Amino acid sequence: MANILIVDDSNTFAQSHAKMLEKQGHHISFAADGETAIEKAHADKPDLILMDLIMPGMNGFQATRKLSKDEETSGIPIIITSSKDQETDIVYGQRQGAVEYLVKPVDENTLVAAVNKALA
Repeated sequence: MANILIVDDSNTFAQSHAKMLEKQGHHISFAADGETAIEKAHADKPDLILMDLIMPGMNGFQATRKLSKDEETSGIPIIITSSKDQETDIVYGQRQGAVEYLVKPVDENTLVAAVNKALA
């Protein structure tokens, strides 16, 4: 199946999302901040990235923008997963290059459907 990079400074959310996706046969790797996410995206070339927004250092909006504008990583779909649920955040996230924006907590069916759609 797919290699998925989960970027989240909350180990609880990262592990929860990983369990949901590992059931589907996906291989999961982790990053706890935007800088590490960019390094891992370049090194590992994941098939998809789940990106949190509120993290220390480079936030998820900044990391999404950098990855989506970089020729080497622009083909990797990014799904933002955040507790920020304002319409302006959702629109801004999509303008940074995210293919989907899911509000935490994300239920398993919604996450799996979004991942399958982004990978299709």
